Amino acid sequence: MTDGNWTILISVGVTFLFMLGVPVFLVIGYWVIGMSLVLGLPLINTGSALADVFTDGFALLAMPLFILTGDLINRSGIARRLSDFAYACLGWLRGGLAMASLGACGLFAAISGSNSATTATIGSMLHPEMVKGGYDERFSAATAAAGGTVGIIIPPSIIFIVYGFLMNLPISELFVAGIIPGAMMVGGMMLVAFFICSRNKWGHLIRLELARVLKTGLGAWLGFFAIGLVLWGIYTGKFSPTEAAGVTVGFCIIVGFVSLPIHALMGRPSEERDFRERGISEYLVVQGFSPLELPSITMRSAQITGILAPLIAVSVVMQQILSVLGAQEIIGDFVRGMGGYYAVLFTSMAIVFFAGMVLESLPVTIILAPILAPIAASVGVDPIQFGVIFLVGASIGFITPPYGLNLYVASGVTGVPYFRLLRYTVPYLFALLSVWIMVALLPALSTILIPSG
Repeated sequence: MTDGNWTILISVGVTFLFMLGVPVFLVIGYWVIGMSLVLGLPLINTGSALADVFTDGFALLAMPLFILTGDLINRSGIARRLSDFAYACLGWLRGGLAMASLGACGLFAAISGSNSATTATIGSMLHPEMVKGGYDERFSAATAAAGGTVGIIIPPSIIFIVYGFLMNLPISELFVAGIIPGAMMVGGMMLVAFFICSRNKWGHLIRLELARVLKTGLGAWLGFFAIGLVLWGIYTGKFSPTEAAGVTVGFCIIVGFVSLPIHALMGRPSEERDFRERGISEYLVVQGFSPLELPSITMRSAQITGILAPLIAVSVVMQQILSVLGAQEIIGDFVRGMGGYYAVLFTSMAIVFFAGMVLESLPVTIILAPILAPIAASVGVDPIQFGVIFLVGASIGFITPPYGLNLYVASGVTGVPYFRLLRYTVPYLFALLSVWIMVALLPALSTILIPSG
């Protein structure tokens, strides 16, 4: 049997495994090992490549730290305070709780940097409240899934770290470049939520009260401080992304430890009382957590890192094998053959979109970014702008079936079956695609905030 036939056979085999639900890491790993044997590549090279990804990549250390940050702010109660503030600002509008969920996703993403953590946290907190408030359970679950897409766009972002590491771009500039597109994604999805809820008369309206906004805003001060700390440190160059992640983790741990005894002295948890009944002091302190809980929180974060880190490593090896097979040249020649600036740009976007339908954002980024980014640069696309374009497209893949990782996460935390989410995911998908096109056509949306010089 020829090498080409073996390649087809192995590729079909692992595709079948993927359809059966085998984890993506194992699917790619089986393909890598099988193709290494077919091409006569020593397996020791695979092991060395896996090790080199992390021993030579200081920037990737930020990934587990930002994942831990997401778990810490959720457990400490900071995430709940951010969602309360968003609801106080938007609850007077039809669909206000749905829009507050999306706003809370944006605020949570500005600390955690993870799409799945954003979907899981906001979905588990606000889905029951939305259903209780008269929203369709399918719509509320789809809202959590769609809102989580901004988790990898609004800085800090785990996938921006990976992209910057691969393409040798300043991660701090990528972070800043994602601010406006991320805000636009949240705004576009809020408009969708407003129109859907207005048409269906979903949601119980609350009065817009300045006292509620001020009190909940005061209650979310720790979350705002954490967001400001990360953005200030990265924007001014005081912190590298990895250092910013470490500082944020330290801040969240201190907040958790200090808040717990103070919160306990107050007796009844403030979250159980109406905002009018709560004193100012109750808004200044979150629930917190004890030092004894820290190992379990860390272990949960480590489990997520243990899923993502091997996937990054094995995807890098997959990229190397694809290079040996000439896949990069084939895709590169195809894209170059499209012609000029816009043809190359939109062809690249189409490739990213369809790849995101069947693969998670990490392998999409690791496999396609080194192929498409140099071609885009050769026709005049700014490298930072293309990074944002690429990753906005990858984020949309989180709600596009058949893969749609956020759909699985939302289904898991809400109990709504996967396929029942799809109907209300489609309007959000169109909103995100509209924003994506705007980001592609208007480079200033990605680059205007980046400090010159």
